[in-house]
Amino acid sequence: MTTFIVLGAQWGDEGKGKMTDYLAEEAEVIVRYQGGNNAGHTVEVENRQYKLHLIPSGILYDHKLNVIGNGVVVDPEALFSEIDYLENLGVKVTPEKLAVSDRAHVIMPYHKTLDKLKEKARGKNEIGTTGKGIGPCYTDKFERSGIRICDLMNKDVFEEKLKENLSLKNKYITQVLGGEALNFKEVFDVYMEYSERLKPYVKDTSVLIYEKIKDNSSVLFEGAQGMLLDIDYGTYPYVTSSNTTAGGVSSGTGIGPSMISRAIGIAKAYTTRVGKGPFPTELEDATGDWIRERGHEYGVTTGRSRRCGWLDLVILKTTARVSGLTSFAVTKMDTLAGLEKLKVCIGYKFKDKIIDYFPASLEDLAECQPIYEEFEGWGEEITQAESYEGLPQNAKKYLKRIEEFTGTKVSVISVGPKRNQTIRVGDI
Repeated sequence: MTTFIVLGAQWGDEGKGKMTDYLAEEAEVIVRYQGGNNAGHTVEVENRQYKLHLIPSGILYDHKLNVIGNGVVVDPEALFSEIDYLENLGVKVTPEKLAVSDRAHVIMPYHKTLDKLKEKARGKNEIGTTGKGIGPCYTDKFERSGIRICDLMNKDVFEEKLKENLSLKNKYITQVLGGEALNFKEVFDVYMEYSERLKPYVKDTSVLIYEKIKDNSSVLFEGAQGMLLDIDYGTYPYVTSSNTTAGGVSSGTGIGPSMISRAIGIAKAYTTRVGKGPFPTELEDATGDWIRERGHEYGVTTGRSRRCGWLDLVILKTTARVSGLTSFAVTKMDTLAGLEKLKVCIGYKFKDKIIDYFPASLEDLAECQPIYEEFEGWGEEITQAESYEGLPQNAKKYLKRIEEFTGTKVSVISVGPKRNQTIRVGDI
């Protein structure tokens, strides 16, 4: 049995799409366990880019099963838009290749309306949501008023739940947030069309995944956002609305933790984040701008420019601890080629002591001053490197420091966006 988790070790945008695609070659089943279409993955195969938001990256392979687990919130409009986009690029998306959990919650139009209106109402305290309805959908899930895929499959059940929800949501939208009410019939008719198209893909995916594992299939679990966007261990409230850590896999897919053998954290060779929130190693200078442009650091989903900064090993050590990482995959090493000097954060000065963990309080975090080690850069391009031995000596020192500080080995190194620009270091 080979089951492994691939998750973001920072604030997301670490290159999970490429690494999941690369590692999916060794898996038979690829499972998405949390998040929604607020995340974006870019995968480059044979000079063609694929931008994915909801469907697991393994869909680009012809004979692999891809699963959207119960921990994901599904916007049918976004799902079918992505299916159409892939099929127009020659990628078949059939019920044999894609399964959607009957327990996953459905993003409704009122979720998107609420998301945008509530963000506007926050004013200067806005969180930086994508407005895709993710948070309000998870809110309904835990408030026990959500609509699940299995409800959408039953016309009578869906009609009753939609009427009840719209009655309450419309009052809140119009009377509290000053928005416009949604029309029941318009929403109902559109979602009944979605229901018919979605039906062939719907399965009890917990049973499906369990049976695949028992059959000794190799299963890869794919996260959507990074660890520091986790609802519990991220920089709350500037987080997503689900558990992005390895612990989210069991609840988000319906399999026991004893069935998971490995967890790989994807980390950029530097640090980025989108939207508001604390960022101890952020570079608000020409170097930060240089990294942004050289690394094409703009959001796949939103197009927003990403904030850029030095690699923060405190973050990686925290992720390794919280998610029980067995190894790291380090991406974007090629982006840093050309810098004469690089810095790496190895701790925070907090009041009168040095800490090497990420504090819960944003107020405490605001007081943390990063402590840096300086490294000589690798001036040469490394996109042609085909092995660890082929990397510049300074790049090897950089990677070795990651291993030393976090106590976690580096098993994969990415030196470019393509599948073949990936270096394996030992066994994953």
